[in-house]
Amino acid sequence: MAGKQKPTTVEEYIMAAPNEALPHLHKLRAILRNVAPEAQEVIKWGTPFFVEPRFLFAYSAHKAHLNFAPHRASLTPFHEELKNYRTTKYSLLIPYKEPLMEDLIRRMAIYCVEYVSRREDKSFW
Repeated sequence: MAGKQKPTTVEEYIMAAPNEALPHLHKLRAILRNVAPEAQEVIKWGTPFFVEPRFLFAYSAHKAHLNFAPHRASLTPFHEELKNYRTTKYSLLIPYKEPLMEDLIRRMAIYCVEYVSRREDKSFW
């Protein structure tokens, strides 16, 4: 990436993403905007985040997959539904060759917004 400027807006981030990522990125962003319409979209640490005013979720595009990172506590209630998908401690990995699990992501995002709104501390993870 030498010589390339890091994106400073979500639009720049999406424009710089691999072409294979674009359909998933656009769908994911639309779902998250719908779930958290008051949230601000920002770039933090080189990654798109939704903030309201606390961090709600983040996502990132990679060579062959998309990461969706809701609050860590938002993964636990969906453990059974996520067992057939690749996950990390903090995120759901979605290969571009597979369809976006729109309903599952929507429900996870809704849970995340509700969970974060109940928390007193402002930590993301």
